[in-house]
Amino acid sequence: MKLIIQIPCYNEEETLPLTLKELPRKVKGIDKVEWLIINDGSKDNTVKVAKENGADHIVNFKTNQGLAKVFMAGMNACVQAGADIIVNTDADNQYHAGDIEKLVQPILTGESDIVIGERPISKTAHFSFQKKILQKIGSFTVRLASKTKIPDAPSGFRAISRDAALRLNVFNSYTYTLETIIQAGQTGIAITSVPIRTNEDLRPSRLVKSIGKYIKLSFYTILRVSTFYNPLKSILGLGILFLLGGLGLGVRWLILFFIMHTERTHVPSLILASILFTVGIIISMMAILADLIAVNRKILEELQYKIRKLEAEKPKKDE
Repeated sequence: MKLIIQIPCYNEEETLPLTLKELPRKVKGIDKVEWLIINDGSKDNTVKVAKENGADHIVNFKTNQGLAKVFMAGMNACVQAGADIIVNTDADNQYHAGDIEKLVQPILTGESDIVIGERPISKTAHFSFQKKILQKIGSFTVRLASKTKIPDAPSGFRAISRDAALRLNVFNSYTYTLETIIQAGQTGIAITSVPIRTNEDLRPSRLVKSIGKYIKLSFYTILRVSTFYNPLKSILGLGILFLLGGLGLGVRWLILFFIMHTERTHVPSLILASILFTVGIIISMMAILADLIAVNRKILEELQYKIRKLEAEKPKKDE
């Protein structure tokens, strides 16, 4: 049983030595522990520092690609390197490395394929009151979208089984945290969370540069991924609203014209009813079409999983 701990890095020469120093080389239930660094186009000595401090593998990007793409590149590299379990952590030593053993246990026992580290957000001193509230609201929204019970959706401290790593896809370029949870919940990948500890804040977050931008991008990610995995329910609801609006105005016109015999023709209401009803039909047909596309996507995802699995097994056969 091999565990690989991956760390996405962008200009982390100052914090990376401490992070690597804290990482374990032995974990209960694991035969071998290795470290993998994903260098996201760093302009400092991140790669040199990683090598000097014992990193076993390094994935190097010449230019900055963004956290989501770097995360997936690390996952693929870990699978190719023979990882049975992958733990993702941050380079700023935010998460307590001593909790990695706790993080991987649900996977070792077969209870889950993805385990999210639940931070003590309400007790974290360097989190502002505003950030704490936003974290709770965001996590609640993700729980609704994913039908999971993950209390800390933005947490990047997570363990992932080899099988789950082969199935995951990330389509947005901003972050992987929210999307992978929604995908797991919508596709039936077993996911859970465990309480973990955090360390002192070493530097400001690079992901949350402004609260407004973070909210906008997070909302867009949740909406997009939810629609992607459940298009019929997401889009059809909008179509039904237009249909009901058109139907309501149409019934009102019939009552006014035929029952109440009003002198006014109320043509604008009739035109608006026709427009709303037509738009509702178009959106409903789009929802059905999107659902058919989603069925095809599920078939392609299963094929992709099998291809990834075959490719990941090739190095073992060649050895």
